[in-house]
Amino acid sequence: MGLLKSAADLAYTFRFLALLVTPFNKTKAFEAGIIDEKGKRLVKPPFNKIADRENYSSYYTPFIRLVFNIKKLMAKAPGGSSRIASYAAALYLIKEQFGVSEKNMRKDLLKAGIDTSDLLAEESRWFMLEDDQLSPGVYSLKYEKVLNTTCDPMVNAKDKVRISEECFPVGDIFGLNIYEATHMKTQQKIYITAEELLR
Repeated sequence: MGLLKSAADLAYTFRFLALLVTPFNKTKAFEAGIIDEKGKRLVKPPFNKIADRENYSSYYTPFIRLVFNIKKLMAKAPGGSSRIASYAAALYLIKEQFGVSEKNMRKDLLKAGIDTSDLLAEESRWFMLEDDQLSPGVYSLKYEKVLNTTCDPMVNAKDKVRISEECFPVGDIFGLNIYEATHMKTQQKIYITAEELLR
């Protein structure tokens, strides 16, 4: 089982890196007419043709959709290590949903020219209580996000999120704590970092 898990982990890591660095207009999803050159989805279910359904299920899987959405978020985020901090929660979502190990993810991000070493220094302590607990309340977001359940980019910068009582980290990635918040507009859960919150 360990060998199979390792092989699957490696396969997802390579797919993650390949999709991350491939321009949208060089992907199968673009060739099939599912997305445009900026990664925007052009077609949605239900489909009238069987070929459209097969292309969509092959070239626009939940994993591919999530990596494409991370690419779009990366393009809008500021440079340097804060760029990684702004989409750390999305990387955590990949880690949780698809089992990509943090070690392999770090290695592949470095190959893609993204350094994760400064993440801890970037983490904001403004809204922290004891034991890394976030202060409850309603906050605005600095950056666009994806929903945990659908991986769709339905959360915009400046949208409001609710932090519940006793909001402790649900996990971490690259030493950066990840929290779960409720997106007020959709009432869906999203992963966030403290650095992404505005009062």
